[in-house]
Amino acid sequence: MFARNRCAGHDPAHDALHVSRVVANAQAIAGQETANCFIVAAAAWLHDIVQLPKGSGPPGESARRSAREAHAFLSKLGVAAADVAAIAHAIEAHSFSGGLKPESIETAILQDADRLDALGAVGLARLWVVAGTMGSELYHESDPSGGDRELDDRAYGLDHIPAKLLKLPDLMNTATGREIALQRAAYVREFQETFLRELDVSL
Repeated sequence: MFARNRCAGHDPAHDALHVSRVVANAQAIAGQETANCFIVAAAAWLHDIVQLPKGSGPPGESARRSAREAHAFLSKLGVAAADVAAIAHAIEAHSFSGGLKPESIETAILQDADRLDALGAVGLARLWVVAGTMGSELYHESDPSGGDRELDDRAYGLDHIPAKLLKLPDLMNTATGREIALQRAAYVREFQETFLRELDVSL
């Protein structure tokens, strides 16, 4: 309930529904790994309790603040200090923009679970929500595929697909996460190709 309440005012790409999906992803992956399921679940529920507006603050700042608040919350509940530290690390390191490497299997699972929610049909829906929040255009008018320019996914929503989303399968830490990511990335790639065909762009 604490996590759901904290995420109630977040944008639809980082709200309580997103958190619930990440929890489900994390539990599915953890079922195939030797991991501490309490740490995985707690980190997944608390990973986005602080969410700064997209594009504001230094990279990974939302994750760092979420980790600090989760640490304080869990410590007050009397959770063992070692578990609190492990959960806080997983939360801080889960951020794509933060660029931190996981130091535990639980952290690796949370990274994968969060990144999976950026792929597939739900991931595409989240992409356009964030693009709209940031005031991005749908695509670059003269070069929508980005073949002859530097990609800019803050300015053009479609750029986010090659700039980030299609790179995610290679960044997965677990075999289960990678398998699911490849399936979802195929759908995203098909969407991108269909989008460009509708613009009559040669791929």
